Amino acid sequence: MMAPAYEQAAQRLASEVRIAKLNTEEEPDIAGRFGIRGIPTMIAFRGGHEVARQSGAMDLPRILSWIKASV
Repeated sequence: MMAPAYEQAAQRLASEVRIAKLNTEEEPDIAGRFGIRGIPTMIAFRGGHEVARQSGAMDLPRILSWIKASV
């Protein structure tokens, strides 16, 4: 399960990036707007534009590496 690693990444990077979670079952319109088809999907934005996307579960080191490489 990716949730604990995601929470740890959010805590470690809180001063550098904003990390948010979306419940796609509760917000299907938002999920559709961003083309989220698989869970989990992480999307990085810079200046309001998507700059990277990753689907599939990742452990903490991969999440941290992906975020740092994406933003």
